[in-house]
Order: sequence, then structure tokens, then C-alpha cells
Amino acid sequence: MNYDLTQGNIMKNLLKFAFPIMVGNMLQQLYNVVDTLIVGRYLGENALAAVGSSYTLMVFVTSVILGLCMGSSAFFSMQFGGRNYDRLEKGLFIAFLSIGAIAVALNVLVYAGMDGILIFLKVPDEVAPLMEEYLVWIFAGIMATFLYNFVANLLRAVGNSMVPLCFLGASAVLNIVLDLLFIRGFHWGVGGAAAATVLSQYAAGIGILFYYYAKYPQLRVKKENRCWDGRILKELAGLSSLTCLQQSIMNFGILLVQGLVNSFGPVVMAAFAAAVKIDSFAYAPVQDFGNAFSTYVAQNYGAGKEERIRRGMKDAVLGAFVFCLLITIIVVGFAEPLMGLFIDRQSVETVAVGVGYLRIEGAFYFGIGLLFLFYGYYRAIHKPGISVVLTVVSLGTRVLLAYVLSAVPSIGVKGVWMSVPIGWILADLTGACYYVMYRRKQAQ
Repeated sequence: MNYDLTQGNIMKNLLKFAFPIMVGNMLQQLYNVVDTLIVGRYLGENALAAVGSSYTLMVFVTSVILGLCMGSSAFFSMQFGGRNYDRLEKGLFIAFLSIGAIAVALNVLVYAGMDGILIFLKVPDEVAPLMEEYLVWIFAGIMATFLYNFVANLLRAVGNSMVPLCFLGASAVLNIVLDLLFIRGFHWGVGGAAAATVLSQYAAGIGILFYYYAKYPQLRVKKENRCWDGRILKELAGLSSLTCLQQSIMNFGILLVQGLVNSFGPVVMAAFAAAVKIDSFAYAPVQDFGNAFSTYVAQNYGAGKEERIRRGMKDAVLGAFVFCLLITIIVVGFAEPLMGLFIDRQSVETVAVGVGYLRIEGAFYFGIGLLFLFYGYYRAIHKPGISVVLTVVSLGTRVLLAYVLSAVPSIGVKGVWMSVPIGWILADLTGACYYVMYRRKQAQ
């Protein structure tokens, strides 16, 4: 179903559109969680540490592709909302070729720099061979990530969030089945876990591409629109490059934190790997609500409906607050049993480290929920540079304080955890101040 978000009840339509995106990302997070759970249970803490560090690295690498696809999606939404179909087709052609070429270049670079990556991340000797084995396989999925996210963002831009959900759901189920087959059945170790993920990603990427081509003939690029348009390229670059920069800065900061975490040894690495998966799964829906809100704002921005955007912001903030309150209660209240799903209860130290992380982060989930709304809003109104500023504030604070606080003996690794919500809060204050100034300027 395609949603025209420029008319009708705001919250009702926004939730209807957002729900499949939320469920889809929760499915994606779920198979990441299951991947971690199976590795932790059947391959041990060193394997779990290797997979956890690899996941952080892979998120950083693919953030370039995700940022470009998300930025292009804002362009697609604007053209769809404004009924500018020729510009939409030209943008599709230019974006697909450009982002595809960047994905190929990234794939070559990560394989060429494998040894340097392990050194940069300060991977302990007992974990390094396992991590290298995992990365050799997982990097083969970069092109699959590009295919799925490009088409999924296109379909969401025109109001169809259900089809990406279906393909992601099928991919999640396939990944779990292959995980069990490769790890428990064939005993392929961490390489088997990575192979399961990559095969599942290609199934989703190729599948959704064929679906789009078969079911959306009106969005196929006509021959006369397969051309380079300098103005469209510049507009796409303006939206996509800054969104890409925002995503890359965010995940590079997380990568720096991962290097700091690795310096504390395999126990902290394993605890961090499990806790981050729980953390990401918990706030994934509000992240996707922010992405859905971005499509809502972009369609209304393209249609010139400023008052509808303003009312939508109020509804979105209220919705995010209610959801974040619920997940805070769950994660903080059940931190220990949640960690127990991934780590044997006999590993008391590892479980305790993870519980400490979850209770600190979980208490401040609304901070990141509001930040996701600001990211989506500024991306949609042609001000992705503000999202970059918010990311620099959030991640800059996080990285700086993580290194400073963790160096204090009485605080230690808890300083890494404490730095995260402080960064969220400072970025939220920055985003709110700019929002007030921008609305006042629009009212003049």
C-alpha cells in the first residue's frame, strides 16, 4: 500500500506508514541478535567478541551506503510529493549508478585494508584470527546492502513501507535457519555465521529489486530520462553527501569507542557485543519512526504544507516519548535476564559489565528518540547540514568523554557508558534551539 502523507489524519497515517518500517528493522535487529546469541552460546566469548567488533565495523562501512540511500530517498519523496515524475526518474538513474559505484569502491578498499583495520581497532591476539575470518565473509555482503537499501528507500519514499518489511522478514528467517545449519550442523564457526548473514542479505537485495521492476512499471526509468542532469546531481549530492557524512561521523565515533572498549580485553568486548545488540533492538523502532517522520516531512515540504509539518512534529515528539518510556522500563528493569540470554550466567563478570551498560543507556532512551526525529526533520527540509552538526555534538562528546572518564581509575569502563547519554542530551538541546529559531524565521 502507498501512503500519501500530505493529507488525512497525521498521527494515524504516520503510524500506519511507520509501523512496517519499525517491524522491518526490528526483524533485522532480531536476526542480528539471534546471530549474536547463537555465536555466544555455541562458539564462546572470544567468538562473540570477534563478531561484536566486526558488527560495529560493518555498520561503519555500510553507513556510507545507507547515508547516500537515505539522502536520495529525501529527494525521491520531495519529487513524489510535488508530482515531479520526470525529475524523480532522472534522480533514480543518477543515484543508482553513483551509489553503486561507491559501493564497489568501498568493497575493494575494505579487503585491501584488512590488516590495518585489525590494528586500528586494537583487537586482542586471541580474538584477531576469529575476527579476520568473520570479516572475509561479511564484507562480501556490501553490494547486497546497497541493493536492498536503495530499493527499500525508494519504495518508502513513495509511501510503500510494507514490501521492504516482507523482504526483510524473509531474510531474517533465512538468516536464522542458515545460522543454525552452518554453526550447529556444519560446524563452520564464525565464518558460518557471516556466510549466513551474507546469503540472507543477497536474497533480500535481489528479491526486492525484481519486485520493484515487476510491480512498479511507472517508476521504471524511461529512456529519455536515463541521462545526467547537473542540477539534479547537485541536489542529490547536497542531500546525500551530508546525510552520508552524518551517518559516517556517527558510526566512526562508535568505531573509535569500540577500539577503546577492545583495550579493556575480551570480557568487556563480549559484554559490550551482547549489550549493544539489546540496546539497538530496544530503540530500533523509535529510530525507524524518525525515518518515517522524515518521509512525512519531505512529502509535505514538497507539497508546501508548512503548518502540517509543524503539527506533525508535535505528534511525533509525543509518540516518541511514550515509546521510549516503555522501553526504558523494560530494559532497565530486566537488564540482567536480558544479558543472560547471550552470556552464560556463570560468567558473572561479563554479565555484570553488560548490565551496567544497559542500565545507564536505558535510562535515557528518550534522548536518542528525540535525536532521531531531529535527524529526519532536518534531512527532509533540505538542511542535512544541521543533522551533521547534531551528530558531531553527540558523537564528539561521546568519544571525548569516553576516553577522559574511562581513564579515571574509580570510573573505568563505566565512563564509556556514561558518555553516551550526555552526548544525546547535548545534541537534543542543539537541535531544539535551531528548530525554535527556524520556526520563528518561517513565521516572519
